[in-house]
Amino acid sequence: MSRPEPRTPFHEELCVHIFTVSAGMVGVCLTVIGLLRVIITIRKADTAADDLVALDAVLFLASCLSSYWAMRSRNTGRMHWLERFADATFMLALFFMVCICVFITYAITVS
Repeated sequence: MSRPEPRTPFHEELCVHIFTVSAGMVGVCLTVIGLLRVIITIRKADTAADDLVALDAVLFLASCLSSYWAMRSRNTGRMHWLERFADATFMLALFFMVCICVFITYAITVS
């Protein structure tokens, strides 16, 4: 009789890295929002970039909280699901950050 395949192992180190980097990226997003508001005030031109960065901060926060919850969870099924959710949310937030950077660069060069 063969043994059943073990589940994918829980990578606590990955959750720790996602947790710390996501928390740092929330701070980066808040700093960018402040800088954009200063630029908008000086140039007297409005852009949607600060709203997009705020949405990205929420994505990073969701990634941060879900990775923390995964580390604290005792239920292995929930732990694995939260780990995958944190990883996917983190990658989505990083991709969204790159898109926002392109948008900001375009907005600066056009105006």
